[in-house]
Amino acid sequence: MALSHRFEPPVSGFNFENSTRNILLNNVLDERKTKTPKPLKTGTTIAGVVYKDGVVLGADTRATSSEVVADKMCAKIHYIAPNIYCCGAGTAADTEKTTELLSSNLTVFSMNSGRNPRVIMAAHILQDLLFRYQGMIGANLILGGVDCTGSYLYSVGPYGNMESVLYLAMGSGDLAAMGILEDRFKPNMELEEAKALVRNSIHSGIMSDLGSGNNIDMCVITTKGVDYIRPYHESEYNDRRQKKYKYKQGTTPVLTEKVVRLELELVHEKIQTMETA
Repeated sequence: MALSHRFEPPVSGFNFENSTRNILLNNVLDERKTKTPKPLKTGTTIAGVVYKDGVVLGADTRATSSEVVADKMCAKIHYIAPNIYCCGAGTAADTEKTTELLSSNLTVFSMNSGRNPRVIMAAHILQDLLFRYQGMIGANLILGGVDCTGSYLYSVGPYGNMESVLYLAMGSGDLAAMGILEDRFKPNMELEEAKALVRNSIHSGIMSDLGSGNNIDMCVITTKGVDYIRPYHESEYNDRRQKKYKYKQGTTPVLTEKVVRLELELVHEKIQTMETA
């Protein structure tokens, strides 16, 4: 007998087949004058600087879902390769999976070639991947690394736009962070000076943006290796509960009370023991 349908293996990567359906549903809701769900606003402050011997990346650790703080210790600096790391701002799931796909591809390349990938190679792979989905992947990325040709810092947007820069800030707190970077950046900075600059820029974003906050992570990439410091700076605001909020029974009056009795059908269950002999 012939099957009415056939099973096909799922397509790898991101899948946006339901995007057309969502557009049609939005049109129907607009005709009925019904409010459509609004996208959630997220918050992040990430920054990167090229200094004398390598690259310094920094990020805050607060993940938000609209007005709710979803995670206070979110890792926004992602591993790509032994010599390349990436900071992500935008939708947390998109940045996580995008960097995982990039890291997987570069791991296969390293196993076949026996050497670490170049930073420009990782940047072009990200650019091709994000351009393919035309902004449907909410990932704003700062890619930093060191290879045989030098130290590099790239900004990659959700539409595939790419630019090589010496210093950069992204996220909802990027305006305040970029002000610090533009004012204090100098070419060929020393390590401690570069770390202090990245730390101050992230802290400026935290103090100016409600979506950014908590601790500051930092990643230093050089030809000698990677120093991933988590956390580099802990928040000075301790979220400790001062009192125990326990109220006596009867503090809040009961306005109405309605008891609904459920009609349940009693089912007799027979248990059959398994033969072990």
